[in-house]
Amino acid sequence: MSIRKSDDFISDLERRFEWYAVNANWEIAERYLAAVETTCRLLAQHPLLGPVAGFSNPRLRDWRFMVVFRPFQKHILFYETNGDEVMLRRAMHGQRDLPRRLMEPPAVG
Repeated sequence: MSIRKSDDFISDLERRFEWYAVNANWEIAERYLAAVETTCRLLAQHPLLGPVAGFSNPRLRDWRFMVVFRPFQKHILFYETNGDEVMLRRAMHGQRDLPRRLMEPPAVG
């Protein structure tokens, strides 16, 4: 399957990368991106591996999720499948008010 990354997904990754670069170090920021890319490759091979998130909002109802590989397993990738494509929608820390935050643009908070 092919992988596409939404603008919101890319913005989420950029913000998290910057946070790690500033608050930890450049190496950890790079490791974060590598873990996300490894997780994305797995989803391309096995798109139904992630369970449906089960949000009540109609826009989010069919979104699936996958935890990012170690050591970043507190981060979650949200995605949809459509035919032979996986569309990555958002990347968030799992300890957020996810239904609300997923509806906000990435620049909020």
